[in-house]
Amino acid sequence: MEKQSTPSIEKKEGFFGPDLLAEGLRGKIREMILALVEEELLQVLAARAYERCEGRRGYRNGDSKPKGLSTGLGRIDIELPRARLKTAQGEKEWQSRFFSRYQRRSASVDAALIGAYLSGANQRRIKGALSPLLRGSPLSKSAISRVVGRLKSLFETWRSVSLKEQRIEIVYLDAIALRVRIAKEVVSAPVLVALGVLKDGQKRVLDLELLTSESTSAWGGFLCGLTARGLQRPKLCVIDGNKGLRAAVQESWPAVLVQRCVVHKLRNLERHIPKHALEEMREDFHRITEADGLASARKAYAAFIAKWEKQAPKVAGSLQEAGEELLTFYRFAKSQWKSLRTTNAIERLNGEFRRRVKTQGSLPNAQAAELLLFGLLATEQIRMRRIDGWRQLGQIEEKLTQAA
Repeated sequence: MEKQSTPSIEKKEGFFGPDLLAEGLRGKIREMILALVEEELLQVLAARAYERCEGRRGYRNGDSKPKGLSTGLGRIDIELPRARLKTAQGEKEWQSRFFSRYQRRSASVDAALIGAYLSGANQRRIKGALSPLLRGSPLSKSAISRVVGRLKSLFETWRSVSLKEQRIEIVYLDAIALRVRIAKEVVSAPVLVALGVLKDGQKRVLDLELLTSESTSAWGGFLCGLTARGLQRPKLCVIDGNKGLRAAVQESWPAVLVQRCVVHKLRNLERHIPKHALEEMREDFHRITEADGLASARKAYAAFIAKWEKQAPKVAGSLQEAGEELLTFYRFAKSQWKSLRTTNAIERLNGEFRRRVKTQGSLPNAQAAELLLFGLLATEQIRMRRIDGWRQLGQIEEKLTQAA
């Protein structure tokens, strides 16, 4: 099969015509960069070239250093001045604040690169998309890897940030399955995710970690990491029906209120019902989860058990397994019921994750998976709105006291 080539810049410009403004600016950018660097050097040395004065803090080397830089207007080749600065420890080489020592691209180009990567583009597509910016400058696989690698230190810092001062009212816990290469084989592995709701209704991802299972020990270690960072016991945990997760929640936060996701439970019920009775069972279930209050919900719950225990015992048994934890949301303000009875808040987040990674087949390792998901959050490619009924979050204690 003939290898596809990246369309040339000239072919792309054929659609829109030449960018005369960019060409004109490109001719001036070298002069602007040199002017900025010269002004910076003047301020640092406290003296002009060849000027003799008191308070001089260093001197120019007399030669210059060639540097190539890929900017948003293409590649620029410049000759940067060099200087030595006087310090209490001796002399050291001056380094411009506009450039890091080994920088080859401007921050805007790196931002475009990481944005394309996090949107699911591979190396060839990234090079093609950024070719108008790079203007023929090389962009190797290792260069892309280095830029992405910067997320590692940010991710490690983020995972160690203290949660002690954050008053998390509600915590959603769920996992997203990703295909990842582990021990030379591609497997489906869960990424455990904790999503917290602050008092002002804002949602924050508190932590994410890729593990090999959703066992009690896996979830327990994940929750221990949150409590070690200072997370206090929330008012409510919203979870699915995973037994390992439920046991870990009980162990980490004894007696915490738990809301079982009604959507996950309905899916489980549907597995035990024949097709001809499916719609009838759904209607009976919705009478429980969409009642006008806790008393009505309990009455509908009892009617569901009495009816389906005879017609489909496994359906009744599955509902009884969740028990009152399906009805916990009724103890909160009515404006919050829709948000609290399901894990949809975190499911939408997981949906965004899946949409970004589906173009990549499988991820090369666990760390790459974590960095990708973190990068989507850090660059705000995924944004979350406030929880429904957030203005009533301050009334949680009062509602719980009344319900008790």
